[in-house]
Amino acid sequence: MGLGFSLRGHLLCILLGASALLWFSPAVGQQAVPVIITEVQRDRFVDRVEALGTLRAKETVDLTATVSEVVTAIHFEDGQRVAEGDILVEMTNQEEHALLEEALSTAAEAKKQYDRVRPLAQRGAASTSLLDQRRREYETARARLRAIESRLSDRLILAPFAGVVGLRNISVGTFIEPGDVITTLDDDSLMKLDFTVPAIHLATLVPGLRIEARSVAFADQPFEGRLSGVNSRIDPVTRSIAVRAILPNPERLLKPGLLMTVEMLKNPRDVLVIPEEALIPIGQRHDVFVVEPSAVPPIAHRRQVTIGARRPGEVEIKEGLEAGEFVVIHGGLRVRPDQPVAITAVAKGDESLDALLPKGQGRAD
Repeated sequence: MGLGFSLRGHLLCILLGASALLWFSPAVGQQAVPVIITEVQRDRFVDRVEALGTLRAKETVDLTATVSEVVTAIHFEDGQRVAEGDILVEMTNQEEHALLEEALSTAAEAKKQYDRVRPLAQRGAASTSLLDQRRREYETARARLRAIESRLSDRLILAPFAGVVGLRNISVGTFIEPGDVITTLDDDSLMKLDFTVPAIHLATLVPGLRIEARSVAFADQPFEGRLSGVNSRIDPVTRSIAVRAILPNPERLLKPGLLMTVEMLKNPRDVLVIPEEALIPIGQRHDVFVVEPSAVPPIAHRRQVTIGARRPGEVEIKEGLEAGEFVVIHGGLRVRPDQPVAITAVAKGDESLDALLPKGQGRAD
């Protein structure tokens, strides 16, 4: 009797222990948590170095006079685009034009006389002294013509290159002197972007390095360019170095003096990338929940990963995952390690998380 009772009690304890084990088993008796997953993929990744820079035109000049004279004509408007060699300002008068016409006529007549005497002298029908006299007269007339043309050119302000003029600072009748700024001229077909970066990046500063620049003036629209040059000296106080990038400006949107936020895109590489929502930070470490969608039921396995660089919404994975695996990007806060999950959606990367969530359910649910 006592022996039978003892045996039954022992069996009961074993059954209770087994029931307890089943109750606390992660994969048994737990309700599946709805989650959204995405596939671990390889993507092009770059390290971004941020800086602030100021735009300058490819070529820029203050147009000034070289003589003291009265402005007689203006051939440009504020902000007008001009071609190389266009006459922008005249400071000439009728007397100077008359002198030019006289010099042209005198030079033409002197050349005509020289050309008439030269063949005669070759045949001996005219003296050598007469030929020399006609040559001197022709050369003198040409020298006088060049002098008058030079005087007139000093009184004509020409565009030294194609570009856009600024606001004009003169009017017809204004008396201007050497050094007075008439207007500005900028070649904005290409823009120079000057900025400084810490000297620790010196080894990666090579011509051709890609950059992206943005300005609040254009709603952070990216403008792409290439590094064109690096300064020869490092600032001993800030330990930074000045660099210059060239930005194409086909639509002429960019203006000299504009402040730009710059990102240098260095160390391009193909890496594993996952959304930042997949990360579960625990102190200094980062974990993710890995799910095999084809398993029945799918089980969420917790795994530690090593992260690298970040970019908006995504993070580089250096260790812990393989391409083609699936990670939880929504619902992970309610998941326990090795717990079954119910996959409600698989994010493909081209849709937002809000679009994948059931109606009435927010990101924090």
